Formats: sequence, C-alpha cells, structure tokens
Amino acid sequence: MRLRITHTTEYRYDDPVQYSLQRLRLTPITGPGQTVDNWTIDVDGAEVQAGFNDQFGNQTHLVSTEGPSRSVRIVATGEVDTEDRAGVFGQHIGYVPLWLYLRDTPLTKPGKLTRELMRSLSGENELARMHDLMDKLHAAVAYETGTTGTETTAEQALEAGRGVCQDHAHVFIAAARLMSLPARYVSGYLMMDDRTEQTATHAWAEVHLAGLGWVGFDAANNHCPDTRYVRVATGLCYADAAPVSGLRMGAASEDLAVKVVVEDRAQSQSQSQS
Repeated sequence: MRLRITHTTEYRYDDPVQYSLQRLRLTPITGPGQTVDNWTIDVDGAEVQAGFNDQFGNQTHLVSTEGPSRSVRIVATGEVDTEDRAGVFGQHIGYVPLWLYLRDTPLTKPGKLTRELMRSLSGENELARMHDLMDKLHAAVAYETGTTGTETTAEQALEAGRGVCQDHAHVFIAAARLMSLPARYVSGYLMMDDRTEQTATHAWAEVHLAGLGWVGFDAANNHCPDTRYVRVATGLCYADAAPVSGLRMGAASEDLAVKVVVEDRAQSQSQSQS
C-alpha cells in the first residue's frame, strides 16, 4: 500500500516570543515493512539549525526562532510504501543495546495495577502472552481523548481506566519489562478506516522476542501493525519519540493546532478520477 501523509503543526502566540527551539522527529526512514518514496519538511516562521540521527536512530531536526515571533508552522509530507509483516519488524538495528530497553522511565514505571495485569497473563509462550496482554489492556483502558496528557504515567492510565494510544503503549511497555522483555515506544502514523483527517499522530509498543526480534502491538486498536502503519521514531517512552517538542522564552500563551492526513494514494487517485 502507498500512503500519502501530511502532518501540519502550528504554534501561535498571543504575544511575541523572543526565542523558541523545537526538536522535530517527523521523518520516517526506509526499513523493514516500509519504503519512503519521498519526504519533505517545510518550516515557516523559524529556521532549521541542524539535522542528525539521535541515539535511537531517529532522524531529528532542530528549528529555532530569534527575535519577535508570533507563529511557527511546520508541515511534514510525503509518501511511504508499506507491506504487511504481521507486526514483525525483525532484528534489532542500531547502537543502543537491547538491555537498555529494560530500563524504566518516569512514564513507564510499573505499580500495583501494572503488576496485577502482568500476573494475569496466560499463554504457552511469550508471543501468546503478549497477545493476551494486548487483549486485556485494550479492555482495561478505554480509548478516550482529552482524559490524559503527555505526563500521564502507565499506572495512572490503568487506574483511570481510560486514555489514548500513548497511554496504551506505556502500559504495554511497563508490563513487558516486568517480564524481562525489552520493550520500546513507537510513534508514527495510522491510516484510519473511517476518515483521513486526524488531530494527532499514533503510537504503539514493540517487544523484542526470541526468534522474531521486534514485534509491534497496538493495544489502542487491539491488533498488530499492518500496511496502514508508518513508523517514524522509537525510544524508551514518549519523551524519546515525541513528534515535536521544545521550549520558548517569554510569558506568551501558546495555541497549538495539529492536523494529520493519512490516505491510501491509490484509493484517493481512483476517487479523484471518478
């Protein structure tokens, strides 16, 4: 499947901001299950200062403003060919050792509820237990926007019984690490079945299993990644893979608007021709 993606992020300030710095992890890379055909990032109101691969292999850009600024607009767009690998990414690639993915972070530190969830799992092998974890987590945490934030921990999401894909990924990672399985956070894009326009990117978890390597699990939707998914960045938790993060100097209030469009290019071309 060829997916066309347009991801727009716009910051508006009620008073001029003297300095701001944003870190962008918005560039997917070619790898198992996906081939990036073309990809561009356009920035209006700021300048790109540097581009590099971080410790997790994520393509990263730094953009900044100096002098009075009232808005910054970032548009990432391109096309990616995807294939269905039943969620299996495969062997570990990169400089970060596997044992690092056993490390807890403030967002993935397990608590009483996470341990109870982990002890409830059944299955004849680790893969079966991960599928059981996905099923039970999907039932335990209802998908509900506006109920959690970027600082919500895995344990808090379990206690609330609701959250978004970021929370599902954090709980899954916390439970897997309790089982001594390396686990990581994945941010990216998902083509929805019922719409092309969305208000946020997507996230899921990957666990490293013997004989398979990294395998993805999307507990928010209760299935493994397929041709509708595009990987962009990975890390120990959201903080390592956030699409856009940064800082600003000044007391101005910020208004953030995000628009993500993910569509099947072949289908969109067919509709336009008809």
